[in-house]
Amino acid sequence: MPDHPKSFFLSPEIHRYLVEHGTPPDPLQEELIAETAKLGGIAMMQIAPEQGAFMTMLTRLIGATRAIEIGTFTGYSALCVARGLGPGGRLLCCDVSEEWTSIGRRYWERDGVADRIELRLGPALDTLRSLPSDASFDMAFIDADKQNYANYYGEVLPRLRPNGVLLVDNVLWGGRVVDPDADDADVKAIRAFNDQVAADDRVDAVMLPLGDGLTLARKRA
Repeated sequence: MPDHPKSFFLSPEIHRYLVEHGTPPDPLQEELIAETAKLGGIAMMQIAPEQGAFMTMLTRLIGATRAIEIGTFTGYSALCVARGLGPGGRLLCCDVSEEWTSIGRRYWERDGVADRIELRLGPALDTLRSLPSDASFDMAFIDADKQNYANYYGEVLPRLRPNGVLLVDNVLWGGRVVDPDADDADVKAIRAFNDQVAADDRVDAVMLPLGDGLTLARKRA
């Protein structure tokens, strides 16, 4: 368990309590969390354990068999989604780091889900634009460079089926989205993206106080 919860509004004690009273990480997931923690401060890029449990459950609830992830890091989110896929399900992961994703690949193999995951290394926008334009994904997860969130959204949404689900991480950005003194490029991009989704009549959306803020959007039929 990480010492500092990603939910900036939760104490470590409350965070531990809520994880323990949901579906907590199993030993393999705990090992992946621990190995990622050894990377230092960059480990905060890993999703929270309660978010992982939520993503596995959501994947199962919607019966997803085709999913896509933009931003894989050390593979925890991919592991959680892959576990929730229906029979014959496939997850396409987009990332630029061989170093970080190589950690994830080891855990996917050990968990028996590697055959459900295709990893493509390279700029995610190039990968997305190389895909067919028809709506073919049941679920998508965006958790990559913040200044491209709007671009990823623009490429992913048309490729979601009607009633497909899109998840977007870090939409609260440690609370800085409402800090008037925060004006760096990342926080500006996240604010603009959040405003864009809220005004988009193609989706129904809710922003969840889960992890560092998770937007859940359903593509309208």
